Amino acid sequence: MRKALSVAVIHLIAWAIGLMWMIPFLGLLMTSIRPFSEISHGWWSIKPFTLTIGNYVRAWNLPGAPLREGLVNSLIITIPATVASVFLASLAGYGFARFRFRMQKYFFVAIVLLLALPPQIVGIPVFSLLKQMKLLNTHLGTIAIHTAWGIPWLIFFLRNYFSTLPIEVEEAARVDGASDFTVFYRIILPMSIPALISATVLQFIWTWNDLFFSLITLFSPEKMTAIQRLPLMKERFLEDWELLSAASVIVSLVPISVFSFLQKYYVKGMTAWIGK
Repeated sequence: MRKALSVAVIHLIAWAIGLMWMIPFLGLLMTSIRPFSEISHGWWSIKPFTLTIGNYVRAWNLPGAPLREGLVNSLIITIPATVASVFLASLAGYGFARFRFRMQKYFFVAIVLLLALPPQIVGIPVFSLLKQMKLLNTHLGTIAIHTAWGIPWLIFFLRNYFSTLPIEVEEAARVDGASDFTVFYRIILPMSIPALISATVLQFIWTWNDLFFSLITLFSPEKMTAIQRLPLMKERFLEDWELLSAASVIVSLVPISVFSFLQKYYVKGMTAWIGK
């Protein structure tokens, strides 16, 4: 009885916290589907309630900063940056988990320390480097920065997961004549799909929502990401809250959809190496 009561209390607390987190998004959604005259005194007032998709249409086709172009630019940057960083980090993470080399621990400690660095600390060096490489104000330059910045934490995450995999399977494959890359490609990667999906989801969401690196690498309006276009929708003397809310909902739908679609594998990958 006591155990059932404690479980019920835990569930109640979890639901309460979840509802608290949902309130801001509910306000955003309510603001986006109603005219300004109905939300000027608070989005929670539902009398009168006029449902409209006009705010979404305006955000999608806004002159000077249409959100549809920003979404395409965000996908052009986010997908390659996510795939490249996860692939490179998986190779490095497997190397740290299974191979021994000089100064290995020092290299890994350096990678862990890089996780503590805020992006702002490398803003000027990144700007100067891309300018020298003639990659400033290009999607390729932004992809490179997101890839490089995401690799350290992905190495840390995947290395910990690879360390939990049974080494006997790899040894049996090597006895049969498999090379190190064959073992990695045909055995380790299929066994690590939950972890790879978890890493992919997290890297995708971070890259999609990042504003700082996009601000210092992209300047042309036609190249700006969806996140960059949100501030452009603000008027000088008037805040168009319903337009900004509609645009924010559209931008957030992509990472929410990715997370929802891969949630099962994401949770499994995040908890697998902890449980072992």
